Amino acid sequence: MQKPPKQLNLSPATRAAQALHIIDERTGAISPMIDLSSTYARDENYEPRQSYIYGRSGGQTVKHAEAVLTSLEGGAGSLLFASGMAAVVALLETLDTGDHVVAPQIMYHAGMTWIHRLTQKRGIEATFFDQTDPSALANAVKPGQTRIVWIETPTNPNWDVIDIAEAAEIAHAAGAILAVDCTTSPPSTTQALALGADIVFHSATKYLNGHSDMTGGVLTTANANALWDELEEIRSLQGSVMAGFEAWLLIRGLRTLYLRYDRASASALKIATHFQGHKLIEAVLYPGLPSHPGHEIAKRQMTGGFGGMMSILIKGGAAQAIDVSRFTQVFVPATSLGGVESLIEHRKSNEGPHSIVADNLIRLSIGIEDVNDLIADLEQALERVE
Repeated sequence: MQKPPKQLNLSPATRAAQALHIIDERTGAISPMIDLSSTYARDENYEPRQSYIYGRSGGQTVKHAEAVLTSLEGGAGSLLFASGMAAVVALLETLDTGDHVVAPQIMYHAGMTWIHRLTQKRGIEATFFDQTDPSALANAVKPGQTRIVWIETPTNPNWDVIDIAEAAEIAHAAGAILAVDCTTSPPSTTQALALGADIVFHSATKYLNGHSDMTGGVLTTANANALWDELEEIRSLQGSVMAGFEAWLLIRGLRTLYLRYDRASASALKIATHFQGHKLIEAVLYPGLPSHPGHEIAKRQMTGGFGGMMSILIKGGAAQAIDVSRFTQVFVPATSLGGVESLIEHRKSNEGPHSIVADNLIRLSIGIEDVNDLIADLEQALERVE
């Protein structure tokens, strides 16, 4: 008698590489088919053939990508959106007039802009706390009124590290949920739900996709509850679901997430170490450096590496920082992050006059190129400015 197959406990890296081992039953294709349909025919009894009815609620490829992300995050469900901001807006749409939201002083700038819009248009209250002060978050919440505590870790573009587990305790004690922006710390390194977060957000455009060829956002929940039902309804009514082709590109990117993140982390640490103390650099901001104020917290919650994001403060000022950004030959001067190509950006120029980011800060997104080429490129750009 043949023995039954042994149930394997597969690692997240394997589940990601095989996109959950979902094989197309009709053809045997190991690459998922792309569902581009906007509507779905019912059967002879006028019953839905599967769970798909209309494109605004997502189709087969979207559901497949959501299943992969839910598995990697260890969550109860995921919702894909057409952009990261569409996901942020959907979550903030659950707030009522008079509700209170807490967020860090330095965070994803477009998200901060939308929170300010809500305070002006909807009567939502907001408090922005100093993410470098360990006691600031606890002082910012208002028990019974705070509904969402939003944190980003590491924070973009200063890369301050916020303790997720501690933030969860503070949020829950105040009767709020904790939402964590893990765009720069994907599930290959940070398991935010296991640390107490209620919802994890990613701009899927970045590390999850990793190829700079699609735009998207995702929310993953720890619990399928009334809030989650509301978010699903908001996405459907807003029509902000991710399209099928973009979901396919996301699945393709997720397959190499662990490899890409490992390579970017190793290269970033080498670059940060090389330029720390450089005569033309005021400071290197990278949580992987032992000298970083948040290094010990980062070690606890970024177990798969410190990522490829860092910033450098150029000696001089904005003019010198912009010159370094435009003098590179390998680094591409562009916004966004998490792709296979390395990017360089003078962040203040992109955030505008209301930004509190330092004038001399350059943000680097380290890709998968030869790290020695990246170091040499930054060196030659710095020499031209000297």
